[in-house]
Amino acid sequence: MSDFQSIFHAAPEVKAAAPGRVNLLGEHTDYNDGFVLPTAILQQTIVQLGHCADRAFHFYSHELKEQVTWQPSESIPTGFARYLVGCTQLLEETGISVPPLNIFVASDVPIGSGLSSSAALEVAMLRGLRSLLNLKLDDVQIAQLAQQAEIHYAGVQCGIMDQMASSLADPVHMLFLDTRSLDRQILDLPERSEILVIDSGIPRTLAGSGYNQRRAECEEAAKQLGVKALRDIEDLEVIKSLPEPLRRRARHVVTENNRVLEAKQGVAATRFGELMNDSHISLRDDYEVSVPGLDQLVAILQQMPGVFGARLTGAGFGGACVALVQLGQAEAIAHQALEKYQQQGFQGKLLVPEGDREG
Repeated sequence: MSDFQSIFHAAPEVKAAAPGRVNLLGEHTDYNDGFVLPTAILQQTIVQLGHCADRAFHFYSHELKEQVTWQPSESIPTGFARYLVGCTQLLEETGISVPPLNIFVASDVPIGSGLSSSAALEVAMLRGLRSLLNLKLDDVQIAQLAQQAEIHYAGVQCGIMDQMASSLADPVHMLFLDTRSLDRQILDLPERSEILVIDSGIPRTLAGSGYNQRRAECEEAAKQLGVKALRDIEDLEVIKSLPEPLRRRARHVVTENNRVLEAKQGVAATRFGELMNDSHISLRDDYEVSVPGLDQLVAILQQMPGVFGARLTGAGFGGACVALVQLGQAEAIAHQALEKYQQQGFQGKLLVPEGDREG
């Protein structure tokens, strides 16, 4: 079995980790300066770092069994290494010198499921660099640098939610975040509830999907309405002047922000589930980021006893769905839902819960 020692023939100097996240409400609102409600998951990415003797950076992914060697004079590599290079180069741009390093990555955050494996990788890397180089970076600055790495080096025009959740959230609370001001609040899950996340088995990629297109549509809608971002629109009457599909895109953002703000006030699990169900309908019909397999899985969950509500989570176009269920029933519900899902010709798998997690 590969480890840092066997790959680089030396012991690592530091080790850092960061979790993936699942978003309960507030999808596609972060890049509209809106409100989000994610929580961390137990799965995490671990990065080990150590100085190396030559002038190159050496990256190794345990899961991919892939090694990449890169020097700053070369073009940015593809694949997992581009996120790591992005983190080092952003620090260089701020005047922090990053020496050549050996970097070993191990992760159990599912890739391509909408659980922010890239944010976990970026945050873990930056935490490792903070420790190794004794940098004065707080957790918010870590998240902001991670976001810039994703935008400028992975080509995804993402908001700040994923990186803030990976940097600041924990697995037993919700993180309410105002993505404009970065004001945040740690909230309890609805009483007697827990979270269930199932991978639809339908892979998706952010940069290659309609994600950047949706962001551009929202920016155009805000421009036509004369506001900085769609977060500034609260009255649905205002968006009626927009042409389609901009009107539907804006309607999703406005109603989704309202759902997050209602949930933030503290609602019963039944009401929280209704908000999740409404969110999925909006993502499916107004934002058009769902796919038939996801819709099938969500519908199966929504109809099952013990499920308060369910929706797709992440950018969509495949990936995972999240459900709020009665405490202690997540694994049993998942088993039944996956059986029904398989009968409809799909192959999904349980992602959360894993280990002991209480709501």
